[in-house]
Amino acid sequence: MIGYLKGEIFSAAPTRLVIDVNGVGYLVNISLNTFEAVSGKKTVQLYISTIVREDSISLYGFSGEEEKAMFELLISVSGIGAKSALSILSGIRAEELRRTITHADTARLSTIPGIGKKTAERLVLELREKVDAVPSSAAGAAPAGIRSEAVSALIALGYNQKNAEQAVRDILGTTPDISIEELLKTALRKFASR
Repeated sequence: MIGYLKGEIFSAAPTRLVIDVNGVGYLVNISLNTFEAVSGKKTVQLYISTIVREDSISLYGFSGEEEKAMFELLISVSGIGAKSALSILSGIRAEELRRTITHADTARLSTIPGIGKKTAERLVLELREKVDAVPSSAAGAAPAGIRSEAVSALIALGYNQKNAEQAVRDILGTTPDISIEELLKTALRKFASR
């Protein structure tokens, strides 16, 4: 899987970018919030969520880890696909979506285009307990390179991606200035104690 892409913007539209990474152009679907964040920039780094279907492989890019994590939570809800999740994140910022779900504000959720009352209630019901695990913008202050390198190393050691990401997120949340070596040692100790 692709954790992030860093490269030059080859072409841009409000819902998609083509990013040139060492001569390869990646078509990445984005939210309007991500489009705003990258507008005017020549080089970008996007966190990537890869969706594999029978007939396609699609990349969804986000300017921050919180938005990516919220996207992945949204697509876990029955009836919410990748396009709907992207539409939701185009209508509300990730941190506000988190607060809205935590406070069960179905009225605010219903104002987002494509979200009716029943879908808003389903989002609150299915995600209210899960949104606390999503990294906030403040917790994502560690360099993406260290975070993705640590997750990749843990996956190479046989741990699944979800557990590796959660362990790295937890450790960086408490000690954001940790070295990659100490981060990996701490994560391995954490896995060994389970």
